[in-house]
Amino acid sequence: MDIKIVDLKASIFEDNDADAGELRKSLKERGCFLLNVMSSPGSGKTTTLVQVINRLKDEFKIAVMEADIDSDKDARTVAKETGVRSVQLHTGGMCHLDADMTRQGVASLGEEDYDLVILENVGNLVCPAEFDTGAVKNLTILSVPEGDDKPLKYPLMYQISHAFLINKIDVLPYFDFDIEKAKEYALRRNPLLEIFPICAKSGEGIDAVCDWLRAEIKSWKNIG
Repeated sequence: MDIKIVDLKASIFEDNDADAGELRKSLKERGCFLLNVMSSPGSGKTTTLVQVINRLKDEFKIAVMEADIDSDKDARTVAKETGVRSVQLHTGGMCHLDADMTRQGVASLGEEDYDLVILENVGNLVCPAEFDTGAVKNLTILSVPEGDDKPLKYPLMYQISHAFLINKIDVLPYFDFDIEKAKEYALRRNPLLEIFPICAKSGEGIDAVCDWLRAEIKSWKNIG
């Protein structure tokens, strides 16, 4: 007897990729640049975003979508410390956002014309990297206490990202973290990665991240 085998995972990814393509197209028509920010829990995503947003909010109209399994702490923090529109997305236990969830989040922002929408994905180095959210660019953050070997252990995260931030460089003297090895391992996965050592707490290195993001937005919008 012949047994039919259905690869459900492949089907899920194919459907999501199609949804992501449609979302990217609709956001392009609205002139809205979507940035997907990923990392493990505690790497400093929210603190980094606050620093970036406060530097760019006078140039671009910005909104933020904070994704978590529960709690609205991050959305409240961003709204309070930056003054930009922030919404909390609860994933119902799922460890990532897919394109349809992202579309629902964008819809919750209303019909306002945002230049930049930032999605702070669920803290996880595996699942978020597997699902295209419809973002124009992906950014990942690694903090010094996590260790310099993460690009070797979680290759997909670095393969699909466009920018790589090494955060908490202020504590480098206290951890066995080789920043040059971290860069080497990441570039081994993706030679086109833009890498930025930063300290989100003090703001060190954030200007360079903003320069990169500003250039990406302007290029995408065809602004000279």
